Amino acid sequence: ICDGTDAFVPTVMEHIEYAGIHSGDSAAMIPPLGISAETQRTIEDYTRRIAIELGAVGLMNVQYAIGDDGVVYVLEANPRASRTVPLVSKVCGINMAGLATRVMLGTRIADLGLTRREIPYVGIKEAVFPFNMFPEVDPLLGPEMRSTGEVLGLGSTAGLAFFRAEEAANAALPTSGAVLLTFAERDRRGEDADTPGGQIVQAAQTFVSAGMTIRATGGTAQFLARHGIESRTILKIHEGRPNIQDAIINGDIQLVVNTPSGTTSEHDDSYIRKAAIRARVPYITTTTAALAAAHGIKAAKNGKDEILSLQDYHALLE
Repeated sequence: ICDGTDAFVPTVMEHIEYAGIHSGDSAAMIPPLGISAETQRTIEDYTRRIAIELGAVGLMNVQYAIGDDGVVYVLEANPRASRTVPLVSKVCGINMAGLATRVMLGTRIADLGLTRREIPYVGIKEAVFPFNMFPEVDPLLGPEMRSTGEVLGLGSTAGLAFFRAEEAANAALPTSGAVLLTFAERDRRGEDADTPGGQIVQAAQTFVSAGMTIRATGGTAQFLARHGIESRTILKIHEGRPNIQDAIINGDIQLVVNTPSGTTSEHDDSYIRKAAIRARVPYITTTTAALAAAHGIKAAKNGKDEILSLQDYHALLE
């Protein structure tokens, strides 16, 4: 929120998907638990400076990417409101639209008495997609926005908040049964926790500890085995029967995690995602979301929080 000479930054949202996925299609978390305090300070400083330099009056959102070397890059600055503003307002306990309106009518930021408050719970914004109405459309995410709405999940942990957000988005995660893991070769690289390969290992381990069984295609099964994770191999559609599509249709798979092989692959894997849509099986197409889902399922199985009203959550901010 900026008055042209001063700015207030209520929070930083951390996208769960990598940069390259449209911000409207990415799940996002408040507070940003995966971003260091130093990087958050840098982002807030850049945001204030950009808002003031642009002379923005009212609401503004700025999108950033954080490089592997920790450098913060500015992607774009939008001197306008966005559809996420109501969700940020609910998590942070401030009426951003109302405050911005007052600023646009002449009130100064300094006169609003705004203070940044620590958030003792977690809010997850999740996108809502229309793919169930278009079962022949491949539900891949990219730079073009494909979502038609957003929902909010709140909880004491990021896992619970993510679980609730998926439920609100009509993509409820299972708490038992089998999860299909099939990752593109490029994603099965890296060992560190913040690499796709490391995230696959963490997600698979978390699924197992949550009591889920794992079905995996050949390459993914071999990758998991090298990391000591057991799985039952399942055939791709061109490898024979019974295959992935059969298992989804027969109700043997409760969650599909499939990162696309891309247009350079010899075989099209979009049938996996389309089969999940037709069977109304929840599906995930990124390694980061797979890890979030695994933590969500485990958190839900360990016992849900007491259901609180929004006012109850805001009382925790005092």
